[in-house]
Amino acid sequence: MRVDPLTKTKRPISVLALGFRPFFLAAGIAAVLSVLIWLAMLTGHFPQPAYLAGPAWHAHEMLFGYLAAVIAGFLLTAVRNWSGMDTPTGTALAALVALWLAARLMPWLGLPALVVALTDVAFFPVLAFALRRPLWFGPNPVNRVFLLLFAGMTLASALVHLDVLGVLPGGAARGHRLMLDLVILTMLLVSGRVMPFFIERGITGAKPRSFQFVERLTFLLAAALLIADLIQPYGSPSGAFAIALGLVLLVRIAGWHDRRVWTTPMLTVLYVGLLWLALGLILDGLPAFTALPARGALHTLTIGAIGVVTLGMMARVAVGHTGRAMQAARLTIVAFVLINCAAALRGLAPLIYPAGYHAWLMSAGLCWILAFGLFLWVHAPMLVAPRPDGRPG
Repeated sequence: MRVDPLTKTKRPISVLALGFRPFFLAAGIAAVLSVLIWLAMLTGHFPQPAYLAGPAWHAHEMLFGYLAAVIAGFLLTAVRNWSGMDTPTGTALAALVALWLAARLMPWLGLPALVVALTDVAFFPVLAFALRRPLWFGPNPVNRVFLLLFAGMTLASALVHLDVLGVLPGGAARGHRLMLDLVILTMLLVSGRVMPFFIERGITGAKPRSFQFVERLTFLLAAALLIADLIQPYGSPSGAFAIALGLVLLVRIAGWHDRRVWTTPMLTVLYVGLLWLALGLILDGLPAFTALPARGALHTLTIGAIGVVTLGMMARVAVGHTGRAMQAARLTIVAFVLINCAAALRGLAPLIYPAGYHAWLMSAGLCWILAFGLFLWVHAPMLVAPRPDGRPG
C-alpha cells in the first residue's frame, strides 16, 4: 500500500490499483511467452510440460491463460464502471493474479495431477466470487449473465482436466471448444455494449444503429452454436449455426459503421476484429458442407477475431483508464498491423497454399510475438505507474 500525499489515505500500489493493470500486464507477457515456448516445442528446442503436453497445452494456455487474464482484467475494471460498486484491488487483486499465475506454472513443476487440475479449475469460480456483488446487485440485471458465463468456463476447464486425469476421454477437445464458444459469446455481449458507445464518443456526429431483431437473433444463434458444439462439434447443425451467426454479425456490424472508423486506429482495430469474427464463423462452419478440413480456419477465430479484438481492447483500456488521451501510439498501430498479419498468415494462408503450412505457422507466430511485445513496450509503463492526473485507478 502507498499513502496518497493529498488525502493521506492508503492506496494500493499502482499496478494493483485496478484489475486491468496486473491482468493486462500478465496477458501481454503470457501472449509472448506461451507462443514463443510453443514454437520452440514444435522445433524441438524446448521440452514438453509434465502435464497437458502438446497441442492441448498450447490451446489451454491461449484460452485459459492469455484469454482468462484479458477477461479478468476487463471485467474487474468494466464492472466497477457499470455498477458503481468496488471490485478487488490491492491484496485481494494480487491473490487473484497469483492463482492465475500458479495455474500457468504448475504443469511444468511435476506436481500431482489433481493439484494442478484443481488450481486451474478454481480460477473462474474465484473470479465470480470476487465480482458477485456488483454483478448480482448492480443496477443492470443483464450483468448477471457473466456469472453464468463463468460457470460455463469452469465447466470447460473441468472437461479438459477430466480428460488429462483419464476420467473423460475426449474431454479436452470438448472443453476447449466450449471455452472458445463462451469467449465468442462474451465478445458478442461486450461488443454490443461498448462498440456503439465507443463510436459515438470517438467520432463527432456518428450514429451507430442497433436493431433489436438482429441483437436477439445474434444471441439465439450463438447459444444454439454452443449447444450444437457440445453435442457434435463440426457437425451439420454446428456448421449451419456458425455460418448463420457470421452472416448476422455482418448485418450487426454494418449498423455500427461510420466511414471515419477507418481513420481512428483505436476503433479500426476493434471493427476489423469483429469482421474477423464474422469471417471466422463462416469459415468455421463450411467444413460441415464442403471439403474444407475441420478446424482448417480455426485461427481466423482465435488470432483474427479474439487476438485482434483483445489487443485493441487492452490498448484502449490501458490508455483511457490511466488518464491519457485516447490515441494510439505509432508502435501500437504497428502492433495492430502485426496481429492482423498473424491472423492472415495462420488463418487464411494455409487454406490458400497448404504446402507452405510450416512457413505460415512460424511467420504468424513471429508476428504475434512482435505485436504483443510492442504492446508491452508501449503500455507496460502505463500499467505499473500511477495515473499522471493523480486520480485513483
